[in-house]
Amino acid sequence: MAAPFQMTITPLGGLGEIGLNCQLWDSPEGAVLIDCGLMFPDELQMGIDLVIPPMEPILACKDRLLGVILTHGHEDHIGAVPWLATFVKGLTVYGSPFTLELVAHKLRERALQDSMALQAVSASHDLQLGPYTFRFIPVSHSIPQCFAVAAATPVGKIVHTGDFKIDPHPADGVGTDLAALRKFAGRAGVRMLMCDSTNAEEEGHTLSETVVAQNFETIFSEAKGRIIITTFSSHIERIQQIFDTAERFGRAVIVSGRSLIGNIERARDVLNMRFPQEFYTDQYLPDIPPEKTVVLVTGSQGEPLSALARIVMGEHRQLKIQPGDTMIMSSRVIPGNAQAVNRLVNQMYRMGANVYHDDQHPVHVSGHARRDEIRALIAAANPRFFVPVHGEYRHLVCNRALAVECGVTPERALILEDGMPLTLMQRSVRLEEKIAAEPILVDGKGVGDVGGLVLRERQLMANDGVVVMVLVRNAENGEIRYGPEIRSKGFVFEQEYQHILDDARCLVLEVLETEPLHDIPHLSEKIRSAMRAFFRKAVGRDPVVVPVIAEL
Repeated sequence: MAAPFQMTITPLGGLGEIGLNCQLWDSPEGAVLIDCGLMFPDELQMGIDLVIPPMEPILACKDRLLGVILTHGHEDHIGAVPWLATFVKGLTVYGSPFTLELVAHKLRERALQDSMALQAVSASHDLQLGPYTFRFIPVSHSIPQCFAVAAATPVGKIVHTGDFKIDPHPADGVGTDLAALRKFAGRAGVRMLMCDSTNAEEEGHTLSETVVAQNFETIFSEAKGRIIITTFSSHIERIQQIFDTAERFGRAVIVSGRSLIGNIERARDVLNMRFPQEFYTDQYLPDIPPEKTVVLVTGSQGEPLSALARIVMGEHRQLKIQPGDTMIMSSRVIPGNAQAVNRLVNQMYRMGANVYHDDQHPVHVSGHARRDEIRALIAAANPRFFVPVHGEYRHLVCNRALAVECGVTPERALILEDGMPLTLMQRSVRLEEKIAAEPILVDGKGVGDVGGLVLRERQLMANDGVVVMVLVRNAENGEIRYGPEIRSKGFVFEQEYQHILDDARCLVLEVLETEPLHDIPHLSEKIRSAMRAFFRKAVGRDPVVVPVIAEL
């Protein structure tokens, strides 16, 4: 007799942080990955370029892996797909046409276009993968063609909302289809709802995109000079609003930034957006008065090499800020980027620009649901079990409490974190033992080769610098042939602290007189320890000390 069906949901990212969204749904009959996103490094991950989900749990079930389902096209949901393609060959990725176009571009950039198959899905057709029947429910967000994933499984109906909000006047005219969710749930409701938690602390209802459109109208009508706007390059509806508003006010749009140009072209081709076939870029500036132009630029997060940063800092070859220019920051500040953004905003004011950002006017609205919208979605799904997803831990706690307020019994409102598997059976659920789910750090061409020890060394070097001691001696008798030479990098200014470095040199000579000459590792450790103790006492700093001892 066959064992009763059960499936295990393991979050591999996105529960306890903003970003890195990835879930593994696994059963003996097949496994499916829901999203495969990345996260940008925090301030302690020095030198790291990107963070991607752990691959070991995925590789452990790769023979059962039926495919990857993507809820939408944001980096924190699709950004790690190219890395997944290098670990697991021949997967099929399912998503909306626009989401897959963004994935295809990423794969082409890395010459991986033949490593995965891309299959578009729609709200009008179900997808059968092994024991799972997936239905795709349209939801509003800040990028086109977003889906909540609704799955009929042998252990009940499961809904993963993806990122969503409920906008009564959605820019794309589609919106969140609560009627489709209610139809899927039926009178009995769903077995489990996994719900976006990003704005679960915020009461009320997220503002509609129409508010941004109205404020654009006001700002454009009052602006006397050039208008410079930055927004996320993936916010296609916002970009369309900018083009439409510029046209109404007789302004030409100039686009600066490769990601913006690429996404505009892809959206025009895939989504049939109303972007002109030809638009100006900063490579070929039109001979038009500044007061008749709108400049759309990348750099909403203060990235130092972005078009906005180069314009503000006076390093852009074609574009400069002039007194009277209007600057519009039409995006939220991602945690960790506030300092960089504030630095640019202050410089804008210093150069005489009129600056608009969310602290003054709603020139951006969130793509995530607030509490009233989450209540409405819970009511439509009528879940027996509730798992908050997509958020920092405090967001998960607030969302769980909201679900309990909406009628989910406390013991069925479960908070998971990355690496905490939850198994669904016919009549019960079970929390499994936590698995290792450390994310992978990407540094240049290295994937996973930088760990905690390397990061700790980078932090130490950033705090107190490095001191290198170089010594060359005779291999036969130990006679010193060169050195000891001591060089400081990021520790002290050598010209002013030469006496400290000279004292350290004398200290090394003392160690050489008292320690065995033949054991270089032992000698190096003694020198390192003695120099660190000396520097702590002399200047109150603890640099990384690197002894280099060679024999000739």
